[in-house]
Amino acid sequence: MKTRKLIILISLSLLSLSSESFAQSGTCAGMDIGRGGDLNGFIPFPADNAWNTDISSMPVDPNSDNIIAFVGAGSPLHPDFGAGLYAGSTIGIPYQVVDTTTQPKVPIKIVAYKTESDAGPMPVPPNALIEGYPNPDDGDRHVLVLDRNGCWIYELYRAFKRNGAWQADSTAIWDMTIDEQRPYTWTSADAAGLPIFPGLVRYDEVFDAAINHAIRVTVPVTREAFTPPASHWASSETSQNAPPMGMRMRLKAGFDISSFPPNDQVILTALKQYGVMVADNGGAMFISGAPDERWNNSELDQLKTLTASDFEVVLMGPVYTPDNVPTGPSPVVSSFTADPPTIMAGQSSTLSWNVTNALYTIVSPEVGPLRETSVVVKPTVTTTYKLYTTNQYGRTTRSVTVTVH
Repeated sequence: MKTRKLIILISLSLLSLSSESFAQSGTCAGMDIGRGGDLNGFIPFPADNAWNTDISSMPVDPNSDNIIAFVGAGSPLHPDFGAGLYAGSTIGIPYQVVDTTTQPKVPIKIVAYKTESDAGPMPVPPNALIEGYPNPDDGDRHVLVLDRNGCWIYELYRAFKRNGAWQADSTAIWDMTIDEQRPYTWTSADAAGLPIFPGLVRYDEVFDAAINHAIRVTVPVTREAFTPPASHWASSETSQNAPPMGMRMRLKAGFDISSFPPNDQVILTALKQYGVMVADNGGAMFISGAPDERWNNSELDQLKTLTASDFEVVLMGPVYTPDNVPTGPSPVVSSFTADPPTIMAGQSSTLSWNVTNALYTIVSPEVGPLRETSVVVKPTVTTTYKLYTTNQYGRTTRSVTVTVH
């Protein structure tokens, strides 16, 4: 009788666990914690976001042939990810998923593009994977962290650990629940001002037989221009045939993928349906992905039989150059207060703000990005808190001090 009761209890427990897992599938909270954590069906950003938009039926850009020729029609497609090491470094851009109830936010020192970066703190683990680990070189050194509690992405460019603390040349925080846009002409952790993570090919989605987003790609030379959702250029090239940052290309519908291995077919199907998005200057037709020991490098190498001539440029929306960058009002902060403004050690204060026309808001230090309009802080010493609120036209900042006696 006791054995039967135990079996029933175990069965009910497993049923409950299964129901909870099913309920979280496809949500931020359903992501697996850890290095290269499985997203379990979750896709960052809304379904109508540019990264998640099916472009298979969109018209071809009238200048497609010239642009492909500029990129290099014979340039082979190059999967810039895989298993194992190349020259002592992993192949691809790594990421980690954290639980911010256990992973504290830490300050990030910004050393190069401070005015176009997002302030910390950020939940970057002390042992976060740097692009190129275990022997990252002096290149881009990206660090990508996904917060499954708040549904934010934190991205660092040229990240270094100095005296036990993180620093980066530039930083960007992305709200995965909205169509966030960097201010026009601002960079991010990527040259195009785009998020990096949503454009990575990951093994977990290939294993599940569906990539439902565009893929990040680099080309040797870009134009001094961008098309949304990109916000930044990194070139002085003015040729109309040079691809602007954010440009979309797709694998031609008639390209026969039937002879490729199943995992390659998943990638090729995504290249037809969602295409690639130009995100940086680099190798011609290098598509980005996350390193994973489960990749079969021999299968990935078969993708190199494709060339740029197998792709076509999708009709572009507005293309912005130094002559026609959109302008508009930055966010308005009508109030930013601390209540009470003076506390004794061990007491707390509530920071509150009223902001309009903003896409996202950050409070620094100690707090980070927030969707609410208030937060309780408990400083141990007199602290000046800074409110950063941003939209596609710029950023507005305000400060308030909490005095601690």
